[in-house]
Amino acid sequence: MTNAYGGESPSRLEGKLSAMIVCWILGFGSLISWNSMLTIGDYYYNLFPDYHPSRVLTLVYQPFAFGIMSILAYNESKINTRRRNIFGYSLFVASTFMLLVLDLATSGRGGLGSFIGICVIVAFFGVADACVQGGIVGDLSFMLPDFIQSFFAGLAASGALTSALRLITKAAFEKSNNGLRKGAMLFLAISTLFEFLCVLLYTYFFPKLPIVKYFRSKAALEGSKTVQADLAAAGIQTKEDHNEQNERLSNKQLFIQNIDYALDLFLIYVLTLSIFPGFLYENTGEHKYPLVLIASYNVWDLISRYLPLVKFLKIESRKGLTIAILSRFLLIPAFYFTAKYGDQGWMILLVSCLGLTNGHLTVCVMTAAPKGYKGPEQNALGNILVLCLLLGIFAGVSLDWLWLIGKKNAF
Repeated sequence: MTNAYGGESPSRLEGKLSAMIVCWILGFGSLISWNSMLTIGDYYYNLFPDYHPSRVLTLVYQPFAFGIMSILAYNESKINTRRRNIFGYSLFVASTFMLLVLDLATSGRGGLGSFIGICVIVAFFGVADACVQGGIVGDLSFMLPDFIQSFFAGLAASGALTSALRLITKAAFEKSNNGLRKGAMLFLAISTLFEFLCVLLYTYFFPKLPIVKYFRSKAALEGSKTVQADLAAAGIQTKEDHNEQNERLSNKQLFIQNIDYALDLFLIYVLTLSIFPGFLYENTGEHKYPLVLIASYNVWDLISRYLPLVKFLKIESRKGLTIAILSRFLLIPAFYFTAKYGDQGWMILLVSCLGLTNGHLTVCVMTAAPKGYKGPEQNALGNILVLCLLLGIFAGVSLDWLWLIGKKNAF
């Protein structure tokens, strides 16, 4: 074993491109299971027409994600990040596979019992999401901003690619018996395999990349305990006395110093999840094309996460970010009146704007916030920001039910 090092310039280290690709795959894997659930929403609406599956499953998922993330964020400095992330991806594998087993065991029949079973599995998705998103983002926060951008681009890509594949499979199976079910089963099988790939990449490949070892070693020298297991897996031994020589800001101090960034993320996802996906499935009036709307959102969300790589498109001003995020709330009346009076083209345009602003602003906030802090502080801040993001999602999916007010047969 070699000792933790911190002297070599990261620009000279090998593995940056490989690390960015792995970060993209890990981001893709952390949401592919959930996005598959959303994308096969038409199948679940066919099975459970009276249970509002898109809204209910999202509302089941988020409290578990937020609750577990709250505990993990509070104790992040004491948690073994390697075990946390491996457990999260492994739980995704098991949960996605169980959805397949449940559907096969019930032969694709609906009913309350099957729906409750799906809700239980979705709760495990929430637990896995809390483990993975906070763990990975915290880990990448003390590395390069490009790694965070790649991870969040992978998150969006999972939605875009599953939407595209869903449109293809729906067309392919349209005339066959149980076409919706066959497409859904294909989605869940692909998701299970991809989650397993993430387990292998994070466990065996990512820790051994030179640039990853450099940043983790640097964080260890600055007092981080969360990286010790990953460094050990890469053959690097850390010294315990490093951890006592460095003081760091508390989580409360980090939150206060970055309260505007925290509020920004909360507001981004309150708005997005109050519209997507429930409103698009159930409140688009005469527009019978939720899959097209979901795909439009996901594609523009993906494209927008690469825009901050172009320097003049990246918003770095804290006030500028807040103004841009608050201006998105004009989309609420725009969606309301378009669903009531507009045509399909206007709805697709609004959904595209929703995705474009969601991805772009998320990456701008997540890459700007960790700058200027030490490794352990950046890890903690990454967890805090993901917690605020999940709180925004939870609030958004709860507010999404307000769209049902005044709608006939809402409940």
